[in-house]
Amino acid sequence: MPDAPASLLDVVPVVPVVVLHDVAHAVPVARALVDGGLPAIELTLRTPVALDAVRAIAAEVPEVLLGVGTVLTPAQADQAAAAGAHFLVSPGATPALLAGMQATGLPFLAGTSTVSEVLAVAEAGLTEAKFFPAEAAGGTAYLRALAAPVPGVRFCPTGGITATTAPDYLALPNVGCVGGTWLTPADALEAGDWGRVEELARAAAGLRG
Repeated sequence: MPDAPASLLDVVPVVPVVVLHDVAHAVPVARALVDGGLPAIELTLRTPVALDAVRAIAAEVPEVLLGVGTVLTPAQADQAAAAGAHFLVSPGATPALLAGMQATGLPFLAGTSTVSEVLAVAEAGLTEAKFFPAEAAGGTAYLRALAAPVPGVRFCPTGGITATTAPDYLALPNVGCVGGTWLTPADALEAGDWGRVEELARAAAGLRG
């Protein structure tokens, strides 16, 4: 397991958000992303094979900082931690979910999309959060407006961001990184085109605001 970073938002400019339907893809896609310069990923709990994929990556690609996303309940937080997650990501932040993620002892990014949700996360003592769904919730204009009244919270926006729009987010003072699904397109996974995944990762690793 990699050393825990001081900030989840400063590890990579783009965190690949990975959805896997075949556990056999887990290790090669993780290796391709690492080889492309993105040693941190978020593997989502959106498919039945997700936890098995987490276990495979944790066992065979120990150099990756392995996040588990789409955590909706305290039970899922516990399952992700037991499977080998290094950090957690949720799309929202209820009091019970915040407490459940905190109880695992793992760092995490709780999802926010309104000012009240950002304040609730800040009241829980957190200074880093996910902003989701970024494009639908107001995009860069919304985050820019948040920077002045809530300067103590930094974000990883995720949802609808592309390679083209990512630099606009990364240029904001309250954004540390972005999450993106474009790095692992479904057709590349189905074809086992790990070279394409590595190329997309390498391009994303070089993004700067």
